[in-house]
Amino acid sequence: MIYTFNYNAPPVNKREILRYAGVGKESENVSTLVEECLAEADSFIYKICMRQFSVKAEEFTDLEFVKTDSKTVKKCLEGCDSAIVFAATVGMGIDRLISKYSVISPARALIFQAIGAERIESLCDAFCEEMAKDKKITPRFSPGYGDFPLEVQRDIFSVLDCPRKIGLMLNESLIMSPSKSVTAIIGVKNADT
Repeated sequence: MIYTFNYNAPPVNKREILRYAGVGKESENVSTLVEECLAEADSFIYKICMRQFSVKAEEFTDLEFVKTDSKTVKKCLEGCDSAIVFAATVGMGIDRLISKYSVISPARALIFQAIGAERIESLCDAFCEEMAKDKKITPRFSPGYGDFPLEVQRDIFSVLDCPRKIGLMLNESLIMSPSKSVTAIIGVKNADT
């Protein structure tokens, strides 16, 4: 069964926005720019869809919907009897702002890129914290990390029905739209581990 969740906006972490923007030291001008961009970026949606699958790790790691020989996946899922597979997005609004300001104000476009990165990471963190309330979980990891093939995106999109459930699309080049979106897997540890 696919579960879909709508979240309220997680608290904004301005320090993370600056880090994603590559700003070493905050100045009054940068702070003002970030505040202005945050005020303009008000059209976020916070959506997640997820499913839980059993895990069997032998020569290949079997997640029911995909088998992989990724050593990264095997290590991350060690001691797990199931895994949560999820997709998250903060919507198209931030993509529109990035596109608009890429032409007229590259500095604003950079800040909107950083805000979008901070927002999707904050959403994923909030989801993982919620999952950790009643389960012992591993850190999340995504296709494209380590030796976990990016092509697994297709399998995740298929089993989660991302376009219908949360409006998340995947093109032939494996690029997601909206761009500030994530797919990931979280291992769920055995009760006695």
